[in-house]
Amino acid sequence: MNKFFIMMGHTYKNRVKSKSFVITTLIMLVFIFAVSNLQTFIEMFSGEEDENRIAVLSESETWTAAFERSLASSDAAVAEVYEGTLEEAKQEVEDGKYEAVVDIRSGTGELPEATYYANQIANIEASEPVRQALQQVKIEQVTEEAGVAPETLQQISAPVSFELQALEERAKSAEELNQTRGIVYIMLFFMYFAVIMYGQMISTEVATEKSSRVMEILISSVSPVSQMFAKIIGIALVGLTQFAIFLSVGYFSIQRSVEAGSASFIGGLGLTEIQPSTIIYAVVFFLLGYLLFATLAATLGSLVSRLEDAQQMTAPMVMLIVAAFMIAMFGLASPDSTFITISSYFPFFTPLIMFLRVGMLDVPIWEVSLSLAVLVGSIALLGWIGARIYRGGVLLYGKSSSLKDLKAALQLSKKEKSS
Repeated sequence: MNKFFIMMGHTYKNRVKSKSFVITTLIMLVFIFAVSNLQTFIEMFSGEEDENRIAVLSESETWTAAFERSLASSDAAVAEVYEGTLEEAKQEVEDGKYEAVVDIRSGTGELPEATYYANQIANIEASEPVRQALQQVKIEQVTEEAGVAPETLQQISAPVSFELQALEERAKSAEELNQTRGIVYIMLFFMYFAVIMYGQMISTEVATEKSSRVMEILISSVSPVSQMFAKIIGIALVGLTQFAIFLSVGYFSIQRSVEAGSASFIGGLGLTEIQPSTIIYAVVFFLLGYLLFATLAATLGSLVSRLEDAQQMTAPMVMLIVAAFMIAMFGLASPDSTFITISSYFPFFTPLIMFLRVGMLDVPIWEVSLSLAVLVGSIALLGWIGARIYRGGVLLYGKSSSLKDLKAALQLSKKEKSS
C-alpha cells in the first residue's frame, strides 16, 4: 500500500509541476475572468464608440420622416437628411463623416425601395436595422392606403402573449429552465473537455513510461494493477486541484461582477443562481465518468509502447465521448424525449446525458439511482477487465495500434498470474 501511495504522489507531483498544467491553468483562469467580466468589457468599449450617422436621400419627405422615426426606435443609428447629391454623400461616407448613405426612391407600386451605400457591407448588424426601418415605412404606407388605422397596425405588429405553464407540481418553470439550461450547457462542455484531456493524459503517461523502459523496473516492485489505479487516482487529484482553482477564481470573479452591478450576462447564463443539487450531481457524474473513461484510457495506453501510438489507440474512446456530447446538445432542446431517456442508461453516455436530465427535468430518484448503479457496475466490470489487460499489456513492446493486441495482453496476463 505504501508503494501505491508513492506512485500516486509521484504521478500527481509530476503533472502539477509540468509546464502544460501551468499553462493550461493560466489560460483557463484568463478565460474565466474574461467571461465573468464580459459585460464590463462590452460597456467599456461600447462607451467609446461614436454614434453612427446615416445620410438619407429621399423623394418623399413623408418617407424620410417615417424612416428617421423608425430607425431612432432601434437605437442602432441616427438618420440625417442630406441636402446634396448622391455622389457627394458617397464621398462623405468615404471620408468618414457618415457611416453610410441610404437612397430611398419609388419602386414597384409606388412603394419605397432603397440602396444602402457603405465602405464595407460585410457588417450585417449595421445594415439590418436600416432594412427593418425601411420595411416599417413600407408597411405604414400600405396600411394607410388600405385605410387601416394606426392602432390596428400596432395591434397586428405586437407580439402575442404566450406563457408556458407546467401542470406537474414539481416540474420546473420556464424561468427556472432558462436559468438551468445555461449552467448545464457550460458544465457539459466542462465535463466533455475534462474527460478527454485527463483520459488521454493517463494513456500518454503509461505509454511514456513504457517507451523509456521504466515499466520493466516498476513491474518488478509494484503490481501492474496497483500501477494502473495509482495513475488513475493521481491524475484524478490533478483534475480536482485544477477544478478547485477554477471554481475558486470563478466564484470570486462572479461575486465581484455581481457587486459591481455588471453581471447581466452571467445572470443570463444562470451562474448567479446555481442550485446546490445541480453542483452535487455535476461532481458525482463527473467523478464517475472520469473513473469510467480513465480506466478505459489506462487499459488502452498499456497496449502501446510509443507515445505517438497512444492517440490512435484512444480514438474509439474519444468517439464515445464526442457521441455523448452531441446527444447532450440535442437533449438541451428536448430533454424529455425517449431517445434521451434511453441514452442516459448507456454507461458511456450516462455521465453527460443523465446529468442533463437531472438538471433540466424533475427525474425520479429511482431513475437516478438506477443510472448510478449501472455506471458504478460498469466501472467495476471495466476495472476488472482492464486490470487483466493492463497486467499483460505493460509487457507488450513494439509498434502497436490495433485492438488485436488485447488478446496478446490477456495471454501474457494469464502467464504472469500463473507464474
